[in-house]
Amino acid sequence: MLNRLNRRFFCTVAPRPWLFVGLGNPGEKFKGTRHNVGFEMIDALAESQGIPMDTVHSKAISGKGFVGEVPVFLAKPQTYMNLSGESAGPLAAYYKLPLNQVLVFHDDMNLPCGVLRLHDKGGHGSHKGLKSVIYHFKGNREFPRLRIGIGSPPGQMDPKAFLLQKFNVTARQRIDEALQEGVDALSSFIQRFGSECKRSQR
Repeated sequence: MLNRLNRRFFCTVAPRPWLFVGLGNPGEKFKGTRHNVGFEMIDALAESQGIPMDTVHSKAISGKGFVGEVPVFLAKPQTYMNLSGESAGPLAAYYKLPLNQVLVFHDDMNLPCGVLRLHDKGGHGSHKGLKSVIYHFKGNREFPRLRIGIGSPPGQMDPKAFLLQKFNVTARQRIDEALQEGVDALSSFIQRFGSECKRSQR
């Protein structure tokens, strides 16, 4: 999955912080729905690294910590999905990060359930949350995003209704496995990234 990334595109003289933004909808009503897997990836990564998500900043629940020696900021915008950029844009500006150090996690109906794809740039693919992020990044699309497959609506089902449904048992298991795969891969990549950039200073 992570081999898709161009390391030269990301690596700098010293490890800069990363901002990870998971897209979703706030509140118990939406917890566990397909549209909230971006939030779930943030929560899984925070738990794995012992990062408390206990701060509210730029309309997001956020936390900060380290993956290896690399500082990371984690955020779950509380603006509701379609306005995610109202949080992501100010967060990136506040931390003064180049957009190639801002990684957005989001659901994707064009991928089978539980399949992950990581890209270093791209469009929004009609995903309204991602569209909002791009808008608030002043139209810049050159930021990495982790697409988390949730499958496509069955038959003639309304896509909006599908997004707001919770997973059945089988799909839930696939998503849980994907979250663990994502955490392992991201942690490995970030630590390797930090080590390579640290060596480049010598």
